[in-house]
Amino acid sequence: MVTSAAPARCLLLLLLAVAAAAFELEEATVDSIRRAFADGELTSRGLVELYLRRVAALDPSLHAVVELDPDGALAAADRADAARRLFASAGGGALPPPPLNGIPVLVKDNIAAAGGGGGALNATCGSLALVGSRPAGDAGVVERLRRAGAVVLGTASLSEWCNFRAPGIPAGWSPRAGQGKNPYVPSATPCASSSGSAIAAAANMVTVTIGTETDGSIMCPSSYNSVVGIKPTVGLTSRAGVIIISPRMDTVGTVSDAVHVLEAIVGYDLRDAEATRMALQYIPEDGYMQFLNIDGLRGKRLGILRKDFFRFPSGSIQQKVFDEHFNTIR
Repeated sequence: MVTSAAPARCLLLLLLAVAAAAFELEEATVDSIRRAFADGELTSRGLVELYLRRVAALDPSLHAVVELDPDGALAAADRADAARRLFASAGGGALPPPPLNGIPVLVKDNIAAAGGGGGALNATCGSLALVGSRPAGDAGVVERLRRAGAVVLGTASLSEWCNFRAPGIPAGWSPRAGQGKNPYVPSATPCASSSGSAIAAAANMVTVTIGTETDGSIMCPSSYNSVVGIKPTVGLTSRAGVIIISPRMDTVGTVSDAVHVLEAIVGYDLRDAEATRMALQYIPEDGYMQFLNIDGLRGKRLGILRKDFFRFPSGSIQQKVFDEHFNTIR
């Protein structure tokens, strides 16, 4: 009697596809995704496929994504799934998967990412002038993301040349991606140059995103698109392989699930030696996760910068919502 494992494999693939389809993608966090991985409710490949479908459905109107690397992302996801299976089967006899194992990420279009499938992704700063400038290797932060197990899905849109071009050009516009749209209020500005990174995180097109900032390009789109962003101290993250504006001010930071990603991307890089060496003293020995304390604000005193940031017309809906949030924090 001849038997075949093919029907069993087909059934397994079908069950995995059903589990992925049942996973709640909206507002999924790194922690919730890792729990779904551990419980067998989701695979990295299934997650990447869900995000690719969401990008295909939403991005034609939001313009948050410049370029995708589906072949490279799916291959990286398969490797992440294999590492997780190996660890589970080894009963503790193998190294655990890295902290961002199988977590998809989009990087801003001014950050070099050598593609994992059909060649390197363009790094164009949103400009048609740089189309075809495919980097030979990864930027320092992308190297660290890959070492942490992250899956690079593609590149996020931005204001052309990081919003340093000419006065009067709308925030979030570039000739490569078009006009980025705030997913909550499409007629509102997405703000500043890391707009696509914030839009993609807000619209749940990817788990986490990477942006860059000179003077507001992470903080402003994070605020306007209702996501969490961190602008690290200059030098905590390497600028090697990144198109920057000012070596004294530019830094690479994170949007959404920010502490997990910050932990992965900080550190010394020979290619950005002066800044990253100086910043080493500010990296906590036990990492940043130790500060994720539910009572972390208790007893703290916060300053609210009103001028240009939190000054709203009296009686406006913005003032009402801000006061409600302020009182919740208090």
